[in-house]
Amino acid sequence: MNNTSNYDFTIVVPIYNEQDNMQRLEESLAGYLPNAKMKACVLLVNDGSKDNSLQLMKEVCTRQPDFFYISSTENHGLSTALKAGIDTAESPYIGYIDSDLQTNPEDFNLLLEYAPQYQLVSGIRAKRKDSGFKKLQSKIANGFRRKMTGDTATDTGCPLKVMQSAYAKRIPFFDGMHRFLPALMMLENGKFKELPVRHYPRIAGVSKYHLWNRLKGPFIDCFAYRWMKHRYIRYQISDTNFSN
Repeated sequence: MNNTSNYDFTIVVPIYNEQDNMQRLEESLAGYLPNAKMKACVLLVNDGSKDNSLQLMKEVCTRQPDFFYISSTENHGLSTALKAGIDTAESPYIGYIDSDLQTNPEDFNLLLEYAPQYQLVSGIRAKRKDSGFKKLQSKIANGFRRKMTGDTATDTGCPLKVMQSAYAKRIPFFDGMHRFLPALMMLENGKFKELPVRHYPRIAGVSKYHLWNRLKGPFIDCFAYRWMKHRYIRYQISDTNFSN
């Protein structure tokens, strides 16, 4: 039985080599769940961690009745881990937060307020606590992406999002898709909204991104998105003789 069907909101947390963050992650998410605007659970997604993350995830799930996990034996990247979580979740709404907790799960409530009206509600990192060089990388990548996709989103890299599950499960996924969620929602005629959320410096563990994969990947993926956009299949059945 997939227990996420008993909840209205599943928070997907991709995890790769984050053993130093697991205790803080558990405390933060467990503290948020009783205050969530919807009945909520947590789905931890182990993306082939090489450290002790998986064992710690299992221990967390034995202590926390509203926590669940899935695990892959190999590391496939953030987009694949996010897709695995979306495919697994059976609640009407799906959230996404990074395991480094540079965003605050309490801010999910800000996004959930608009979730019934918008297929994607995403945070904007207000007063972003990253280095100037990292901010510059994101500014360049976001500017190029907006020009190529026309999605108008200002901060697709913010790791705090809420999606309507029916739409999230329909959008086309590819490696690097986590940077293109607003543009992909547009392909499904979905609407998105952005709201300012809190942002914090990373306390434990190390970032999995650097200049090369922060700029090279989005640059290539923008061309892939434009190719897909012009060939995307849409149709609507207007009549049938099938009985209800």
